[in-house]
Amino acid sequence: MLFNPVAVHEISGLEIGIRILIAVLIGGLVGVEREHKNRPAGLRTHVLVCLGACTVAMIECLYAASLDRSTDSQITYNFGRLCAQVISGIGFLGAGTIFTSQKKIAGLTTAASLWNTACLGLAAGYGYYWVALFGCILVLLTLMVLQKVIRVNANKRVEVHFIHRNETIEFIKEVFEKNNVKVLDLDFHIESTGDPNSNDPNVYTNIYTLHLPPSLSYTDLINTLAAYRNIQTVRTTNT
Repeated sequence: MLFNPVAVHEISGLEIGIRILIAVLIGGLVGVEREHKNRPAGLRTHVLVCLGACTVAMIECLYAASLDRSTDSQITYNFGRLCAQVISGIGFLGAGTIFTSQKKIAGLTTAASLWNTACLGLAAGYGYYWVALFGCILVLLTLMVLQKVIRVNANKRVEVHFIHRNETIEFIKEVFEKNNVKVLDLDFHIESTGDPNSNDPNVYTNIYTLHLPPSLSYTDLINTLAAYRNIQTVRTTNT
């Protein structure tokens, strides 16, 4: 028989209850964090995923233990087969949390948290409590703390629509230099015609590909640029 002798044994009613409670607790903790951030998969989804994975693991343990008591030595059982299907099958839920819009992908973190929650549920179902609890702590730290400790600003395109070209470009350069913003690429075109009575009637569009220092967010940069009187609109897009 192919099984893990540590995990497979008779499970008492009390132990079943403990494993289920741990699975619900783990799923609830991760789910609350996702719910707080208004993600597609929240509290109930994570609890159900973790509980379902835990249930599958316990069923496999009980079934393997029953075969172990069998007098027929020819019966073999590939331990872990059901749980392998849980890990691969969770993909349909993860796919449902991922959205694509205007070349932007969202929901990958939530999909990863669902997959991790399923794995932690399996650990709880097998009775590896410390693996499940420590794994839960690390998942929560990753979701709640890591981004605040390690800030990585991805390169983005900042599209600026403005009038009075010379004056405004000088202002934009000063903002970039003051905040250590690196301009990786620049596209320029005249989008439309503005006030014909002005000395410079054109409306210009500069599309900058930028790299920001960790201390500066794109929100702060956009607010600074948008406050200038000659700048009409500012928006960001992924590179």
